[in-house]
Amino acid sequence: MGDDLRLRAVVGLAQAMAAAQGPREVWRAAALGACRALGGSFAALSVWEREQGRLRVLVNAGRLAAGEEEYPEAETYPVHQFPEITEFLHERWAGGGEPDAWVETSDGRAEGRPGYCHQRVAALRRRGRGCCVVAPIVLHGHAWGELYVAREAGAEVFGRADADFATVLAAVAAAGIVQCERLEEARRLAYTDALTGLANRRAVDARLDEAVEAHRAEGAVVSLVVCDVNGLKRVNDTHGHAVGDRLLERFGSLLSLCGAMLPGTLAARLGGDEFCLVSVGPGADEVVGVAEELCERAYGLATGEGVACGVASTGDAIGEVRSARRLFRLADAAQYRAKAVRARGPVVAGREAEPETGADAVLKLADTPPPEGGERRRLRGRRGGSGDAAARTEGRER
Repeated sequence: MGDDLRLRAVVGLAQAMAAAQGPREVWRAAALGACRALGGSFAALSVWEREQGRLRVLVNAGRLAAGEEEYPEAETYPVHQFPEITEFLHERWAGGGEPDAWVETSDGRAEGRPGYCHQRVAALRRRGRGCCVVAPIVLHGHAWGELYVAREAGAEVFGRADADFATVLAAVAAAGIVQCERLEEARRLAYTDALTGLANRRAVDARLDEAVEAHRAEGAVVSLVVCDVNGLKRVNDTHGHAVGDRLLERFGSLLSLCGAMLPGTLAARLGGDEFCLVSVGPGADEVVGVAEELCERAYGLATGEGVACGVASTGDAIGEVRSARRLFRLADAAQYRAKAVRARGPVVAGREAEPETGADAVLKLADTPPPEGGERRRLRGRRGGSGDAAARTEGRER
């Protein structure tokens, strides 16, 4: 391959990784790009998991052998079977050298510095491949993993020039992986509450919109549990905000624990003393059961006074739910009623019939505008005023 073609291959690899969405696509772009650039038939990207002493395959690309999967769940190899990544190469880096790639062949001969090749030779023979080039991937000065490209048996064996080019491709892949990690971290911070580590309001809005769409399209049960930590103002005024923050952190951990009882449930802090669970799939009774346990456990938290908890689920008789805003209004009204009647357990929309009229008190509250004097808290719309998810309250009495 001429210099111009190699340059184009490098540029193409960088562009493919930059255009990829999420880690999996980035890994696949790196493996496929390197495979094409080196004229290989198969490529894999693996990460070195130091704490477990193993190489874990992230992606297999190209012509897969029997038993190989594109995104394997549990394809791992003890590092001691491939010690060059930790011993041979590491010692060279520590001595001031640069990491470089090497070639292995199915007959056991390797060009360059082979390190320990017997396991790779056995793998080549077992999978009908004739040779491979292995390039270490280095991030922040440390071995991160490896890029592996192979050719079928009978194809031209990789040479020293191919190994040198693989080293360049691995460096480009490393830059793309670093960029992906930075974007993932930025995304995580954008959707995470800094104090509790739970999801934040932005994450709730996104999840709830998706959930309601799934409900409308497929009939999926969507449930929203809204909680208000009682007594936070008293704790802050009496013991200081640091103690109040610890109360919020402890309740956040409890919420996460209870939310884990419902598969796929999102636990979030909406802001201030307000938290929620967004559940998609589990039935309404199951969600209410978890909410009851959450309320009971919340009363055991030191310094706190339990929680006011409201539940709204499309699995109950709450009428048509066409938007996230509607479900939020119902859960919010249920939580408001729980606070007003000092309920120890959750109040559930669609299950709170008024003795006098038989009408559901929560549905009535959600659909009744607050008085002009603002005696009942005002439900505010989604951040930025777009109005698809409803809201929380402002200026509520503790």
